[in-house]
This record gives sequence, C-alpha cells and structure tokens, in this order.
Amino acid sequence: MGLLTPLAIRIGAISWMPKLLPQIVWCDRRLQRLTRGRVSILDVAGLPNLTLTVVGRKSGIPRSTPLLCVPHGETWLIAGSYFGGPDMPVWVHNLRAAGAAAITWHRERIPVTAREVDGDERAALWQVMLRTWPNFARYEERTDRLIPVFELSPSLA
Repeated sequence: MGLLTPLAIRIGAISWMPKLLPQIVWCDRRLQRLTRGRVSILDVAGLPNLTLTVVGRKSGIPRSTPLLCVPHGETWLIAGSYFGGPDMPVWVHNLRAAGAAAITWHRERIPVTAREVDGDERAALWQVMLRTWPNFARYEERTDRLIPVFELSPSLA
C-alpha cells in the first residue's frame, strides 16, 4: 500500500465510476506506453496490479488489460468487478474461454492457468481480496451479477 492508496479507495467507491472506466483505461494505457510499462495508474495509487493478456475468444487476437490483483501465496487473485457496473468485463469471457493467459507482474511476463473459484472457496478468497481493496464490497452491492473471482497460477507453458 502506498501514500495515495486511501485516496484511491475513496475515488474507487464513487458510484458513477463505472461510467468513467473507459477513460481511466485509456489514460492508464497511455501512461504505461509513455513509461514503457514501468508505471500504471494502479502503481501511482500504491495498489498491487498486473496486466492480463488473454486471447480474444472471437478474434483470436491477444488482448491486454491492466487489473488490480491480490497476490496470494504463489498465485494472484483477480475479480471481474468493473467497478460494480452491470456488464461483465470482456476479459472475463475471454479468460473463461481460454483458461490460460499470461500476466505481466513486476515487468516479468509469466504464463498462467486461470481457475474461476466458486462456492465456499470464492467466499473465503473474496474476504482476502477485501483486505486489499475494500471497495469490492461496494461493487458487489451495486450490481445484480455475481462478480467472478479467478485464481491465476504460474504454468509451465
């Protein structure tokens, strides 16, 4: 956690944030391009993050998305929260279809296997995620959909 993390948590709790997500992603991609991948908005906020690269289920083209993550032992947890917006993030559909992806973590590219968790395991891991980003609870309240949680494990491929 960094100095700006409390501010990021306050901003992330604003109810109209889902409407700004495309602009935030656009700014983040420009910032990463300018810094050659060294800095993202989540870095500035002092939050753990990775870039998920997964092949598009329809296009077959690799797509990269910066995401807040929760390091958990040898794995990473990610949630398809979209700030609690009504729509499922496209990367969720792609990851479900592909099952495998790559992440960039601390500037290192790592192939991963994705596993969507459910039931009691999801509930337990959700609590772990809330310790890093308490706004996940707000996002859950804002949406009618179940926010998917994925565990990403390093793979050999």
